[in-house]
Amino acid sequence: MKKLTTYQIDSFTKEKFKGNPAGVVVNADGLNDYQMQQIARELNNSETAFLFSPDSEDCDGVIRYFTPSTEVPICGHATIAAMYAKAHEDNLDSCVLKFKTKIGILPFEIIKNNGDYQILMTQGNFELSPAFNEDITTRMITALGLEESDRNEKCPIQIASTGHSKVMIGIKSRTKLNALSPNYNALANLSKEINCNGYFVFTFDSDDKDILTYGRMFAPGIGINEDPVTGNANGPLGGYLVQNKIVDFKNDTFEFNGRQGEKIDRLGVIKVKVKIENNKPVLIQIKGDAVVVFRAEIEI
Repeated sequence: MKKLTTYQIDSFTKEKFKGNPAGVVVNADGLNDYQMQQIARELNNSETAFLFSPDSEDCDGVIRYFTPSTEVPICGHATIAAMYAKAHEDNLDSCVLKFKTKIGILPFEIIKNNGDYQILMTQGNFELSPAFNEDITTRMITALGLEESDRNEKCPIQIASTGHSKVMIGIKSRTKLNALSPNYNALANLSKEINCNGYFVFTFDSDDKDILTYGRMFAPGIGINEDPVTGNANGPLGGYLVQNKIVDFKNDTFEFNGRQGEKIDRLGVIKVKVKIENNKPVLIQIKGDAVVVFRAEIEI
């Protein structure tokens, strides 16, 4: 029998049952793909992270991510959760850990402050695809339950990625954002066609000077109808806003706070930082709080 030390962590919040929940197995050495998939299905979070010992001298460990139905290459909130769990489990001081992911070795900074932790995640290389044609745009908008008049005309609909791609859809109204009731089957079918499983609908309609955007993220193609607070959406959003010159920035840096999860009562905040060279994003980081909901052992 192997005892797996397992955490449930809420990311991007300090309040339990808010933010985005993730499972974390901190001692996953010896698990095979089938076992990880079964554990992820049992915990039934949008993602569960599995931490392994390093397999080479150039990293401090290996991390893999599973939804209840499939493995994904990278995940923002599950990374925050995994590093937070590891910091608690090992009573770490402030440090930077390099973990091997499916998109390469990434540095994750653990920041200790007053006996608690924040996590700073450096994401993968930013990529921005061309805007979709009129046919796909129309079908996507219809599937999301939007009208053409709801769109923010400054925001092209296109795929942005820092390792796990999302479609960016800017709209005018937060009221409309919270009223959305998408056709999940239509979105899932469209995901196969565009080779992207996530749709991030966002708005600048904020009544808080510290919050630039509100968003909702739908990924029915991988079994996640709605994700509460999404690192791999808000991070790429920063690059998208910079590269499309939708926002102003100074000193080659753009920083903002994105809020997500309002509609489904899992509110959380992501701090996004974009480093810029020649008016293009060259490095994207997200920073977040987390809180332990429970720690348990699974015997298999």
